[in-house]
Amino acid sequence: MKVQNLCTFSKHILTLTDSANVANIIQNYTKTNQLKKAKQLHSQLIITGYPLCTYLTNHLINMYSKCRELDYAVKLFDKMPVRNLVSWTAMITGFSQNQNFVEAITTFCNMRIAQESPNQFAFSSVIRACVSLGFVEFGRQLHCLALKCGFGCELFVGSNLADMYSKCGVIRDACKVFEEMDCTDEVLWTAMIDGYAKNGDFEGALLAYKRMVNEGVVIDHYVLSSTLSACGALKASESGKCLHSVVVKLGYELEISVKNALTDMYSKVRDMEGSLNVFQFDSEPRNIVSYTSLIDGYVEMDQIERAVNTFVELRRQGIEPNEFTFSSLIKGCANQAALDQGIQLHAQVIRFNFDRNPFVSSILVDMYGKCGLLDDSIRVFDDIDKPTEFAWNSLISVFAQHGLGNEALETLDRMIHRGVKPNEITFVSLLTGCSHAGLIDEGLSHFNSMEKTYGVVPREEHYSCVIDLLGRSGRLNEAEEFIKNMPFEPNAFGWCSFLGACRIHGDKERGKIAAEKLMQLEPENSGAHVLLSNIYAKEQQWEDVKNLRKMMRDANVKKLPGYSWVDAGNKIHIFGVEDWSHPQTKEIYEKLDGLLDKIKEAGYIPCTESIPLNVDEQTKGKLLHHHSERIAIAFALISIPVGKPIIVKKNLRVCADCHSAIKYISKVVNRKIIVRDNSRFHHFADGLCSCGDYW
Repeated sequence: MKVQNLCTFSKHILTLTDSANVANIIQNYTKTNQLKKAKQLHSQLIITGYPLCTYLTNHLINMYSKCRELDYAVKLFDKMPVRNLVSWTAMITGFSQNQNFVEAITTFCNMRIAQESPNQFAFSSVIRACVSLGFVEFGRQLHCLALKCGFGCELFVGSNLADMYSKCGVIRDACKVFEEMDCTDEVLWTAMIDGYAKNGDFEGALLAYKRMVNEGVVIDHYVLSSTLSACGALKASESGKCLHSVVVKLGYELEISVKNALTDMYSKVRDMEGSLNVFQFDSEPRNIVSYTSLIDGYVEMDQIERAVNTFVELRRQGIEPNEFTFSSLIKGCANQAALDQGIQLHAQVIRFNFDRNPFVSSILVDMYGKCGLLDDSIRVFDDIDKPTEFAWNSLISVFAQHGLGNEALETLDRMIHRGVKPNEITFVSLLTGCSHAGLIDEGLSHFNSMEKTYGVVPREEHYSCVIDLLGRSGRLNEAEEFIKNMPFEPNAFGWCSFLGACRIHGDKERGKIAAEKLMQLEPENSGAHVLLSNIYAKEQQWEDVKNLRKMMRDANVKKLPGYSWVDAGNKIHIFGVEDWSHPQTKEIYEKLDGLLDKIKEAGYIPCTESIPLNVDEQTKGKLLHHHSERIAIAFALISIPVGKPIIVKKNLRVCADCHSAIKYISKVVNRKIIVRDNSRFHHFADGLCSCGDYW
């Protein structure tokens, strides 16, 4: 500033007759964020010897805090000879607003030591600090103090208390605070709805929204965003569409948070047309959340190509992906076992420095495992500095999918030793791994220790895993007793596991009971009819097979067609049973026939029991020879170079005959073949399978 300007400025200061005028100027600079001018004013006050009373110092502390110059505020506060309630409150608020949460709590405690009684603003600021730090117990103490000081039902304090309890996962206490309030406003309602949604009580969020509307409380974009999130989680399509109408009526359709919530809601209810319409409504308010919501929807719909295309588009727009974008895309690759795309995304993850992100790394562990590359999955896990429960669960799940029960158990021991507590998901994977590996006693032991040792209450899926564990091993009597003693009826997966075990071990009577139960739960599921038909066919009860097929026709139940697919040349090639549609059909079937001759010479004998048809053995053998997984393997052998893994995926359980044939194929062609069916991986090499013929 020039000398003349300084003189003018000094004269202006000297004409001030009282502190109120100076305070007003400081306040105006604070509101307009004019830090430079505020500092000049502060300098002139010091130079001219203007007395900095407590009143003015409080305004300066508030100004520096709000302008994010906290060091200046702290120095002023520390030098104050006399502090009042406003001084303490300004400092606590300054620390809280600048994310110095521990200092905010410490200053509040020092205020109490100084025997200063807090006001509603001090309470609100320190409660917000507790929210950010997750200090719910200290928050409870503040709640008690607020009640003692007469602020428990004050709207500002109550809103922050409800927000703290809900964000810390104590939704019951949040509800108590809410119900005890004499009056409520949109801030308190928003805190409750957001709390319900974030704690997984989505129905509670919708009910709270309806109460809010009925009481005539003003609806804002925060409320709409949280309620739309609840609709998406509940797959409540109609409620979501009604809220969309409210959004349009209130003019919030261009509000970015609401637009993102709408895109996400439509994606979660599997209405991608609606999601795309919202997304494309106006190109201006779009960010990474908008794109990630759309990608999530495509992934849920198994439309991985569209998800990847959306990713390409967001990069073209100059938007940088975040960890949620990558997690969703990699999850899609894992579900589709799209290895090539997954590897490319892994490269992008490294490029954007998300390879150390625990969430993204956990998804990568899962992706490589689901694509059959067990060693790569382990390598990614080993590169994680501090594995979270997500990473440990991913690795245990990978071992389970590959039938490596002992490795899954060892990983659980390592997880516990590293101080990470197992949860419900951990035990589902662990029990699955024990089931596939035939580790009956170990599986039962861990099931029985879930609640006693780890405080994890077994749920439906855990009981279903035990049914599968006992049934797969042939202990059908024990499985039946276990079902009778369960605290609830088995779910569809439980009955399906029991029915599958009855088919493997030829127990017709128990199989009929299981099939009837499964048909009651899922009348449109063809699995029960097919498995029961296989049991009858094995016993050559062709009349019963015929009756079952008639029952399926009458009920319009269609058998799920088996198909297999394989990645080659950056393209997914899909094959059905006796599939003649591929452009390379001639070469594929020539290879397939050549393989049959070779494996027969090596000792292969068709296992025709798995064909539930009353036809001659030669016809059965021909049908088996043209199963989708064999066609896919023949194609892979002529398309994928030696040295690259052959990974075939199938939507149904691989049949006993194909399992036997692939073992022989791996031997005669001297290549490793990995097959992922609907329950696990099989690694075939040199005439053997990793499952040890136990699957």
